[in-house]
Amino acid sequence: MSEFESFDYTKVTVAENQMSQYMDGYEHFGWKVDSNVPIEKGMGKVTIHLKRSRAVLNKMELTRLQRHFEACMGEIAALENSTESFAMIAALTSGVSGCAFMAGSVFAVTAAKPIIWLMILLAIPGFFLWGIAYPLYKNVKKWRAEKVKPLIEAKLDEAEKVCEKGHALL
Repeated sequence: MSEFESFDYTKVTVAENQMSQYMDGYEHFGWKVDSNVPIEKGMGKVTIHLKRSRAVLNKMELTRLQRHFEACMGEIAALENSTESFAMIAALTSGVSGCAFMAGSVFAVTAAKPIIWLMILLAIPGFFLWGIAYPLYKNVKKWRAEKVKPLIEAKLDEAEKVCEKGHALL
């Protein structure tokens, strides 16, 4: 006859591209994937159901380390998202500024007495700003990715050390 064992249960919703990292990390805190509940996928997110024996020693310390690990992973996700958001802000600013110049150009040409030289003077930067929006997006995204790469690596190292401490407590 087998021995009675009770479990703690939790579920975690993470980005689909980080699922493997989270599953590996949670194993170091005593969690295992609950085979009775399927993994739920939807809209780029994955919900994983986990269980851990209630008889685990040092549960408080494991929980503290787990929260630290989750914070590290959250910061990594925020850094990865910042590459896209910085690039998007730069491109949208360029496009909207181009629209403002083009609006000024239209007002100059539709005035009671059209001011052709002002229309041309305002249209040139408008077209230029529209034209550079996409290359600006690509360049800012590349620049930001290079800038946050060492920060992401440092956070991954920190998460790894937290996982080592958690594994040592099991």
